[in-house]
Amino acid sequence: MKKANSILICTLILIGFILVNDGISQQASYPIDTKVVTTQQRMVVPVPVPTTAATIFPYEVSKYSENGYGVWQYGPGLEYVKRLDLMSPSYSDKSVANKAKLLNFFTITDIHLTDKESPTQVILYGFKGGIISAYSAIMLYTTHVLDAAIQTVNALNKQNPIDFGISLGDNCNNTQYNELRWFIDVLDGKEINPDSGIKDDPIPGPLNDYQDVYKAAGLDKSIPWYQAIGNHDHFWMGIKHPDDYLNTTYTGENVLNMGDVLKDPLGIKSRGFYMGVLDGTTKYGDVINIGPVSTTKVEKIPADQNRRSLKKEEWFGEFFNTSSNPVGHGFNEADAKRGFGCYSFEPKSDLPLKVIVIDDTQRDEDPDTDIYGHAEFDKERYDWLIKELDKGQAEGKLMIIAAHIPIGINDPSPELGMSEYSVVTEKDFLDKMHTYPNLILWVAGHRHLNTVTALKSPDPTKPELGFWEVETSSLREFPQQLRTFEIIRNSDNTISIMATNVDPAVKEGSFAAISRSYGIAAFQIFKNPPVYSYNAELVKQLTPEMQKKIQNCGTPIKK
Repeated sequence: MKKANSILICTLILIGFILVNDGISQQASYPIDTKVVTTQQRMVVPVPVPTTAATIFPYEVSKYSENGYGVWQYGPGLEYVKRLDLMSPSYSDKSVANKAKLLNFFTITDIHLTDKESPTQVILYGFKGGIISAYSAIMLYTTHVLDAAIQTVNALNKQNPIDFGISLGDNCNNTQYNELRWFIDVLDGKEINPDSGIKDDPIPGPLNDYQDVYKAAGLDKSIPWYQAIGNHDHFWMGIKHPDDYLNTTYTGENVLNMGDVLKDPLGIKSRGFYMGVLDGTTKYGDVINIGPVSTTKVEKIPADQNRRSLKKEEWFGEFFNTSSNPVGHGFNEADAKRGFGCYSFEPKSDLPLKVIVIDDTQRDEDPDTDIYGHAEFDKERYDWLIKELDKGQAEGKLMIIAAHIPIGINDPSPELGMSEYSVVTEKDFLDKMHTYPNLILWVAGHRHLNTVTALKSPDPTKPELGFWEVETSSLREFPQQLRTFEIIRNSDNTISIMATNVDPAVKEGSFAAISRSYGIAAFQIFKNPPVYSYNAELVKQLTPEMQKKIQNCGTPIKK
């Protein structure tokens, strides 16, 4: 009998080991909708606010529902727009068919996981309107939305196997240690405590409010995931290098006292207003400790060392403390220790393709004359990138660049475009990129948009020198989407990149569903321009050499 019991115990342990290592996630505390599709099948459609609705402030969360803010429904799917912008004017696709799947991957970006009780936020800039990224009620549920998005990826993987995923930066909202740990722990499938300071429980009981500890599902272990760094990951609020006052405030019990850092010449040295925090003991995360220093009475908040701001090398280093694959998530340990976050990898051994992940954020050492939201290349990063591109081209490999900040977008916003401290101008950089016919795609985040940009060849007789740039919108602000990319070989040995938006599948009444509602309400109240979904088939010409090299690659597409 003892022998039989021992055999049974060993069998159960073995079964558990197999389930975990076959990529089957443990049951999540907050399961998603059983129907998981992309925006090609159905779209989330906001319902217009009634004309009779009262005008309310963003912080009046309890009034959203009664006034018709944040209501949504499902509508028809969004078909692919076929884009031939990079092709020769004489090109015809009438007899061209999709023949084989080469690669399938997903991107998430600008999650902005937010410690809502952090004393170093700038809630004042948005709680009555103004800057939506400074305050909206979705700050309560950022980890829950990420958990739902990861469960959605797991479900899509069962329908169409995914080769890898990549986060394009701004995992953190405010470069805090606890924010980054929440991100890694959600993907690892660990227990998540989305609270900070002392433990709060606005509604007594488990799993019924935004502060409760819960079990994340974790990304399917069969899917490796990789990481790029964003400006919010190593700058205070994504815009400034933290000084001694900010570093002390991060972990202390005093709320931030600051002026208008965007207009005041003193920048982060300006003072005059308490920036506010959210009260984690209240059902709707009430805004407290906010207003002019001269007239506002503030109270101490619970301090927390886990709110500390991370230096670049510390941020990179956390990715080696993980239970998902690969350890380091792309970063080289020696490079990470010195704050260098560029690397490349080849996702499939039977496909001549490599992904180049580049840190194109500004340096911490840049003079404090502007906000730190520009793209930038110092000599080391630029030389490294060119060496990787040269090597990939010489070896006959298709290449994808993944970075946080997009290039060549012609955005007039002063905080975008190439930094004045970059060793290369944007024009010269693009000119160099157009010398690599095997560069097919640049994926980016940063602007919270779903924009697709055709970066055309400067030589009309050589269309293969053009490449596509695809941006993925924020997982925090509505529409809270991720993207999948399926690269397909066509019958004429061109390739098609199927870029598809995905809404996280949310179960009715779940915190992820509430977050979607709050995200829609925020856009309606702030009157921000909508961020549109965009699905596209992006056709790219290859050189004769690469056409020959991939002509037998991929999994045949069944008709």
